[in-house]
Amino acid sequence: MRTSYTKPQQFGPLLRYAFAIAFVAAALFLSLVLQPSFGNPFWLLFPVAVIASTWFGGRGPGWLAVGVSTLVVLYYFIPPIRTFTMKPRDVPFFLLFIACELTAGHLISWRWQIEESLRRSRDELETRVEERTAELKSANDALLHQMAEQRRTEEALQITRTELARVVRITTIGELAASIAHEVNQPLAAVVANADACVAWLTRDHPDLVEARAAAERSTQGATRASEVIGRIRSLINKTAPERARVQINEIIREVVALADRQALKNEVSVETHLAPDLSTIVGDRIQLQQVILNLMLNGIEAMTGISDRPRHLVIRSQMQDADQVRVSVEDSGIGVKAEIMGRLFEPFFTTRSQGIGMGLPISRSIVEAHGGRLWAESTVSQGSVFQFTLPCGGDDAV
Repeated sequence: MRTSYTKPQQFGPLLRYAFAIAFVAAALFLSLVLQPSFGNPFWLLFPVAVIASTWFGGRGPGWLAVGVSTLVVLYYFIPPIRTFTMKPRDVPFFLLFIACELTAGHLISWRWQIEESLRRSRDELETRVEERTAELKSANDALLHQMAEQRRTEEALQITRTELARVVRITTIGELAASIAHEVNQPLAAVVANADACVAWLTRDHPDLVEARAAAERSTQGATRASEVIGRIRSLINKTAPERARVQINEIIREVVALADRQALKNEVSVETHLAPDLSTIVGDRIQLQQVILNLMLNGIEAMTGISDRPRHLVIRSQMQDADQVRVSVEDSGIGVKAEIMGRLFEPFFTTRSQGIGMGLPISRSIVEAHGGRLWAESTVSQGSVFQFTLPCGGDDAV
């Protein structure tokens, strides 16, 4: 608990010394008034005056009160009265009085110094606490500003990543233009053939309505398939926000294999699929996952363009890894990747392809990691490479 007292510095020097004289005068007055009734009360009153002078005035006024009190007591209370002489037998008594006053003054002065030191320490501590609080507040404001800036930077980075992913998709679609044309031409050719057959069945002398109807239905199916191909390509190119849903990875693989089939035939690459029939569904964006698999397939096909001493095989596998993950691997029989290059495969803008932009693998990894999975590569020089990724299961439905 902090003691409250009046600070001597609150009064001017002259006023503090005047207080000392006033306290001694009051002690003299009371001693003279009370002397007939109580004998010599100065033993109590003058030490009190010294204490009060030291408390309110400080060390200097306290010592002044001691000196004045000594002279006053010697003059008014030590025989012979009203002189500054004393008998030898009164010397011990007078010295004891002086010792009491000195002791009282010293104790009060020491107490005042201690409290003054505590006050200064408290003021310094409060000042330091205020300064530290201001520093912490400033640091906190700076941290909040930095966090807000980092959040804005991350949002801008995410937008940039989305745009880059779209650029990579468009670039990939450009490379697959021949396959797209083949995919669309097949159902359109079937539509024309079935329409001709329908007309032929209807123009006979005895129209075969059953066969005509079957041909018309086949035409409808072909047109629907062409529409689905175009819709799938448009969704792969369009600037759309990621949409998470339960998907079956085997269906996505089959769609991508059909899309890249023409590119594989052009490069004399045989594509094999080994898809586990009991895979669980996953939660993800179908278009983004198509982009990952398509990019890995095209990389594998590109890696085998210079191979002439062995068959060019591209093998795509899907299987369960543990009980809660699906693993997809794309294995080629190409030239492989050197160890010094392997560590840089997923760096942005690093590419070993003459016409590549170096963003396919980094974006593919970011897509897989955004789905809670992992993408990595293994390779042996002159024997081929295997790109694999895992995705967490999102349900128990089998393909």
